[in-house]
Amino acid sequence: MDEIQQLREALKSAPDNLPLRKLLANALMKQDRHEEAEAEYKAALRLNAADTDLKIGLADAFRAQQKTGSGLVLIEELVEAPAPPAKAWLVYAKLLLQSQQAEAAKEAYENAIAINDKLRDAYLESEINLQIKDQPEPEKIKLKTGGNEGEDQDKSIDIERPETTFEDVGGMEQVKEEVRMKILHPLKHPEIYQAYGKKIGGGILLYGPPGCGKTHLARATAGEVGSNFLAVGISDILDMYIGQSERNLHAIFEKARSLKPCVLFFDEVDALGASRSDMRHSAGRNVINQFLAELDGVEYNNEGVLVLAATNAPWHLDAAFRRPGRFDRIIFVPPPDPAAREAILKLKLKGKPVSELNYSKLVKKTGDFSGADLEAIIDRAIEGKLAEAIRTGTPQPLQTKDLEQAIKKHRATTKEWFSTAKNYALFANEAGIYDEILDYLKIKK
Repeated sequence: MDEIQQLREALKSAPDNLPLRKLLANALMKQDRHEEAEAEYKAALRLNAADTDLKIGLADAFRAQQKTGSGLVLIEELVEAPAPPAKAWLVYAKLLLQSQQAEAAKEAYENAIAINDKLRDAYLESEINLQIKDQPEPEKIKLKTGGNEGEDQDKSIDIERPETTFEDVGGMEQVKEEVRMKILHPLKHPEIYQAYGKKIGGGILLYGPPGCGKTHLARATAGEVGSNFLAVGISDILDMYIGQSERNLHAIFEKARSLKPCVLFFDEVDALGASRSDMRHSAGRNVINQFLAELDGVEYNNEGVLVLAATNAPWHLDAAFRRPGRFDRIIFVPPPDPAAREAILKLKLKGKPVSELNYSKLVKKTGDFSGADLEAIIDRAIEGKLAEAIRTGTPQPLQTKDLEQAIKKHRATTKEWFSTAKNYALFANEAGIYDEILDYLKIKK
């Protein structure tokens, strides 16, 4: 009589014996009898629904039968809990790989071996690396780097289809609502906007301290409507050859028009559209004039092209960009409020080994912190735990005190920005553009 038969016989006289049923389920998995193992894991969970090992075993049985969705639902509950075991991360990595999420699988696998190096799996590593290598390259916009036809093209911009949505953006409810009104609602209810003769498209300028999520919000906007997304940096456009910068800018807008609906995002737009009155050279002015012409849509149809731009220094942007029809909606993106800081901390700590954290205490101590500042304190706290783990040989989950210590060592980077912005809001604000800065600082006009 083999082991499995012996365990089944034993269970006939003691059907509620949890250790016996767990042994039977594990033995069935070892013999690749996955369907029977699934039934035994379920029976055992009816005896103890909170048993983590049983849940991991059942998720692994689902994986072995290609029931990927069921396995992911079960295992995600475990890895999102405080201090998940290494085996949970390993099974999660296998399920993610099965669902063609190689990058996420790699991260989960690294979490597993960081907790328990004995779980290293050479076959799984090679399968993850192979899938990452075989992933198709994203479509790109090719841009010329010189003024002559046939010049080598070594500049390119990825055409993305972001999966990030507003649910992945912590807080910023007022900003999200303005983006919904300007961009999302016209795409979802075109007939209503057409009835009022309102075009679908236009521009929004996001400004505020660095690290407060302007780029993340732009990417989430594209994900919210399932549109294409082009993220353009200053280096993608500017070129040393006369006239090539303008041609690059035109090529980017033309590609966006061919991909509509498309969110076209310009980061650090003040570097591209600086005030022409401050310029001594005509080359920079020509780029700005080209940018304005593309935004106007006089020669070109920009219907369905949604232009977002971000800047930390809106006061350096040429005033012509703020004309109606261009960046006619200017939105202040402040540092995250308390609710947003808690949401950001939870998002950034997701998947990391943590104990029960006192988020309200952490939120109170991070006033004026940007999203980037919050990420920095998490990184600092993790570095401290890694140093401790190297000394003791035992990895420990992050605790509230670890993050509090990291907060004490970090100064909010937004304070320097506000000291500059306050002067512009007080003394160069005839049009009231920067009133929101004064409101945020609680300064009476």
